[in-house]
Amino acid sequence: MKRLAPFALAAALTALVPNSVLAWGSAGHRIIVEAAMRALPASLPAFLRTPKAALDVGEYSREPDRGKGAGREYDSDRDPGHFLDLSDDGTVLGGPKLTALPLTRPDYEKALQAVNQSSWKAGYLPYSIVDRYQQLAHDFAYWRVLTAAEANPAFAAHRAWFAADRQRREAQILIAIGELSHFVGDGSQPLHMTVHFNGWGDFPNPAGYTTAKIHSPFESDLVEASVTEAGVVAKMAPPSTISEPVEQHVVGYLAATGAQVIPLYELEKAGGMAPGDPRGPAFATRQIAIGASELRDMIVLAWQASERQTVGYKPVSVADVLAGKVDPYNALYGID
Repeated sequence: MKRLAPFALAAALTALVPNSVLAWGSAGHRIIVEAAMRALPASLPAFLRTPKAALDVGEYSREPDRGKGAGREYDSDRDPGHFLDLSDDGTVLGGPKLTALPLTRPDYEKALQAVNQSSWKAGYLPYSIVDRYQQLAHDFAYWRVLTAAEANPAFAAHRAWFAADRQRREAQILIAIGELSHFVGDGSQPLHMTVHFNGWGDFPNPAGYTTAKIHSPFESDLVEASVTEAGVVAKMAPPSTISEPVEQHVVGYLAATGAQVIPLYELEKAGGMAPGDPRGPAFATRQIAIGASELRDMIVLAWQASERQTVGYKPVSVADVLAGKVDPYNALYGID
């Protein structure tokens, strides 16, 4: 077999990326995170609530898609993190039900292997969301510790380092929010929650739903032409306190999106996605508003959870540093 030239190989790999992983498009992802950032409560750090932060995170939100084509290993591992192929019976390709997913991806992989499937084929979007949420909560924990240490006169010997590391952590937090927003946004797009991700496909189709490739026309073309941030903001839900475990909450969020697959296909069948028909833009606006509302609430949840964490090595508790009981320098700088 002849070896492909580097540019030809790159093009071939890019062509293998399935349409199912390109959620909402740039316009939709920007709207979701910018609307969420502008709706954050005053109880969150001020650096998150600036116009520049919203715009920066809007660009970071697109990175999980912009990285596509980086290489075979990168794409094959990361692309399935954008979707979950739910069958019509509520299972993931005949394996675990969405409502009974294992807590960790390794256990999820075992459950799929038991039915001759894998997370790389079925997708693992719920785990992408929880992973990025946990990263954000931990980043917030570091920020709390650094901010408290920087302001404490008893820890003045290392104030300059605390200040510099706080600034680095703020940059990391914006990136983490961008990545979380991307996957939360993917989770509000019904075609990311079904085996019918780009037309009904080769499945029983008694209702006569379209087999045309509707994924990109819905999430990109229609959104770019017809959805505005003002329209999304008007449809966002009021802030909501997340009380159940985050894994359970994410499943409920994704299940609600999955329940919109049939309504979306019914909408298309009725002509609602045709240019000029208001029903398609209304449907997309509602789903994007759901994503923005969910992201806002998950950012708040991550901030609240961060106060109960430990950071560094050897670990120190956020509460102890905030109370002035522990100088965190050794744990943060890395004095082994």
